[in-house]
Amino acid sequence: MKLGCPKEVKPQEFRVGITPNAAQEAVAHGHEVLIETQAGVGAGFDDDAYVAAGATILATAPEVFASADMIVKVKEPQPVERKMLREGQLLFTYLHLAPDPEQTRDLLDSGCTAIAYETVTDRNGGLPLLAPMSEVAGRLAPQVGAWTLQKANGGRGVLMGGVPGVGPARIIVIGGGVVGTHAARIAAGMGADVTVLDRSLPRLRYLDDVYGNVFNTGYSTGGLMAELLPLADMVIGAVLIPGAAAPKLVTRAQLSSMKPGAVLVDVAIDQGGCFETSKATTHSDPIYEVDGVMHYCVANMPGAVARTSTIALSNATMPFMLALADKGWKKACADDPHLLAGLNVHAGQLTYAAVGEALGLDVVAPETAIA
Repeated sequence: MKLGCPKEVKPQEFRVGITPNAAQEAVAHGHEVLIETQAGVGAGFDDDAYVAAGATILATAPEVFASADMIVKVKEPQPVERKMLREGQLLFTYLHLAPDPEQTRDLLDSGCTAIAYETVTDRNGGLPLLAPMSEVAGRLAPQVGAWTLQKANGGRGVLMGGVPGVGPARIIVIGGGVVGTHAARIAAGMGADVTVLDRSLPRLRYLDDVYGNVFNTGYSTGGLMAELLPLADMVIGAVLIPGAAAPKLVTRAQLSSMKPGAVLVDVAIDQGGCFETSKATTHSDPIYEVDGVMHYCVANMPGAVARTSTIALSNATMPFMLALADKGWKKACADDPHLLAGLNVHAGQLTYAAVGEALGLDVVAPETAIA
């Protein structure tokens, strides 16, 4: 199979879909790897590293899309890229279709087959291709939130860990999954007073057993949220419903109860955001203010640490990429129900129920699509 990796074109996205190590593995499996020139430079991989791995460098993205059987990317294809997809071509990347009807329609019209990283599952019910970026985004959230809290950036001017005689920042983390756990660990490590909210008692018990007094936990209800929001210096939104639009857990009306200069960091923005006032931003213009509350809603947070993120993502995606290339997507999905869970679009049909529900579109079962 011919595997193609174009350079990411989303603003300030420096990650790359295939690393030289992954390219070398694919070549060893008998496949051809086509890399757009300079695709890896943002993550510290030059063209020479790909050539040494056995890949072929192509001058433009259209050449990559025209030649490849499978396109491997990081972020969802942008409008200019979606025009280059063709019937029968396989796309393997993050998609986040639920809040993006335009992208969904373009993928359906292209006739391509699209497998989304974020909905591939594992035997434990986890999301193995989303987890590494969730870990990165979770660890970044307190860091970017602390920056936003600085007075010069519109924040309250509160130091995360305080100093002797001055208390620390008070942080609420909504969601105790991968993102929330990593965010809470880092925020607590910075000296903040952290409370993690979740609606799963087993998860809260797990966090309490593992982290003890490192941070507090609470069962997430509207009443508790209303109680904690006026006290918070920062709220980190870390909720996820796999493949579906994120629920809105903080309303605009509630912003008036928060302290002026408090910060909302929405890590769920890829799925539409979990704050009513969230809108996607970029690394070049990451924050905005609504009703005196600062919002940080960068839609590709891990792109800020592109090398770490690229290697972590490739470690997770490479076995699935090789299975798709070695067997073809139909047999690979038939052999692995967890990979089949990643199938979102095939030949003009939507195959992921949560996306169909969010967008009001008809869905066919993925098992039907591969039959």
